[in-house]
Amino acid sequence: MKKVSLLFALSISALINADTLLHVGNLLDTSNGEISKAVTIRIKDNKILEVTKGYATPKKNDEIINLKQSYVLPGFMDMHVHLAQEYVPKAERRSKIEPEYRALFAANAASKTLMAGFTSVRNLGDGGMETISLRDAIKEGLVIGPRIFTSGKTIATTGGHGDPTNGMPKDNYSPPSPEEGVVDSPEDAKKAVRQRYKDGADGIKITATGGVLSVAKSGENPQFTDEELNSIVATANDYGLWTAAHAHGKEGMKRAVIAGINSIEHGTYMDQEVMDLMKSKGTYYVPTIMAGDWVAEKAKIPNFFPALVKPKAEKIGPQIQSTFTKAYKAGVKIAFGTDSGVSAHGDNWQEFILMTNAGMTNLDALKSATIETAKLLRIEDKLGQIKPGMLADIIAVQQNPVENISTVENVIFVMKDGVIYKDNT
Repeated sequence: MKKVSLLFALSISALINADTLLHVGNLLDTSNGEISKAVTIRIKDNKILEVTKGYATPKKNDEIINLKQSYVLPGFMDMHVHLAQEYVPKAERRSKIEPEYRALFAANAASKTLMAGFTSVRNLGDGGMETISLRDAIKEGLVIGPRIFTSGKTIATTGGHGDPTNGMPKDNYSPPSPEEGVVDSPEDAKKAVRQRYKDGADGIKITATGGVLSVAKSGENPQFTDEELNSIVATANDYGLWTAAHAHGKEGMKRAVIAGINSIEHGTYMDQEVMDLMKSKGTYYVPTIMAGDWVAEKAKIPNFFPALVKPKAEKIGPQIQSTFTKAYKAGVKIAFGTDSGVSAHGDNWQEFILMTNAGMTNLDALKSATIETAKLLRIEDKLGQIKPGMLADIIAVQQNPVENISTVENVIFVMKDGVIYKDNT
């Protein structure tokens, strides 16, 4: 009996000490676009142990993964998704959507996103606790999905983009509270941020201006006072939470940047003054060109959008791509984000095509989804590059994406935290 136990212990010890070796034909350095030929990435548990020249000989029990014909790079990160939703025309909408359904929908969307090569996402806006719960379930291995950084419920103002009672008959609701995400004073704002900290959110998302898809007239007007914004940012900073501001109109954007917001989402009517301000404050721009492109196309379909939404989609949608071109040329810091959940989950790769069509180099587009996203999330010491000590989030495509960005449509290998979730090599 003692002998059997000893053998079992030795076999377990050997497995524990085993590494995963990726034999990589073409390793892309996303910091400079250079390709290293014939290298080995040695992975221990969920971290990259070393990156060496040549195809290393495995030790006993090491696992070898053959990526000699592939182009390998860090897992992509999308800084603006809504996993628990996906926009459909009114005729196709469910009459009743329960929180439990949203949670299951989010789990399915998370799986699609991971398989598309996005190993980390920032979820900006929930109906409740769905992506906070999903984040934890993924960490515990209960379901498959990307690493999630979530804001929980959006913080909005009464009638603003993000007020969950917009479009509802007045008799059908009570005025929503700061806990539910609606604020109308600096004290309300402080309470809403603290509630999200209590809920377990990783950051704060606010709607600094009107939006396209909300049932409200304006998509551009500023919706927070300076005092409210200062309260949100200061409280978030106290609790170590990042901040993101949905913003289309200039004035709301400007107020948010001055208050110290970490990122501007969409940024449709950003002008040179705002760009200069963002550069001076180090504010990131998350363009979501996909969302603008999608709503502009859908606005051409009769009765696809409600009457209040259609003119906003027609006006704001087509503007985002030209704004992106100007911001990129001006040197504003850009982090990759799609607003998936407006368009379909798993199609996140299309943002790369739109960014490069708008003038961004292929390499800068890849940086925006790896190195720059890691900086925005304050985790550049853990993710964004393939280097010793980093988390083992690694993907592979068939061609060099610096030369052919469209290859990202077909990610053939996905590893997250040292675990392989897809291998079609």
